[in-house]
Amino acid sequence: MKNLFILLSLGLSSAAALAGSAFTDAEDAVSYRQHSFQLIRHNFVDLGDMMRGKIPFDAKRAEKRVNALATLTTLPWEAFEVPGADKVKSDAKAEIWQDLKDFKQKAEQFQTDALALQTAAKSGDQATIKPAFANFAKNCKACHDQYKAD
Repeated sequence: MKNLFILLSLGLSSAAALAGSAFTDAEDAVSYRQHSFQLIRHNFVDLGDMMRGKIPFDAKRAEKRVNALATLTTLPWEAFEVPGADKVKSDAKAEIWQDLKDFKQKAEQFQTDALALQTAAKSGDQATIKPAFANFAKNCKACHDQYKAD
């Protein structure tokens, strides 16, 4: 009976630990963050093509992309803190976990930049959106340069 109680206690504590996380393990967390970044990239590229004149500017489409970015830029960060996520093969450099505070600050700035871009996009004016997009892109690149392997 005592062994049954111990097994049940261990099972419940393991379930509670998993319930506190959206991820089943470190590989799941890495997959989640990679997919999050792919969605960011998709919206970023479409908007960037409009800003550079590669495709015609469409204010409604631009606002849709920017609204998606405002949400998507909040997603990947918790997945970097899952135990073992730094050991899973990916493009993330070890420097992320060596200076997680700086990385988190850059993530917060990225989200702030997305909100500023969202405000600009509400104008429907490409000339207003363009500098906000340039700032968003500049900070995105700076983080990639520092924390993403080629």
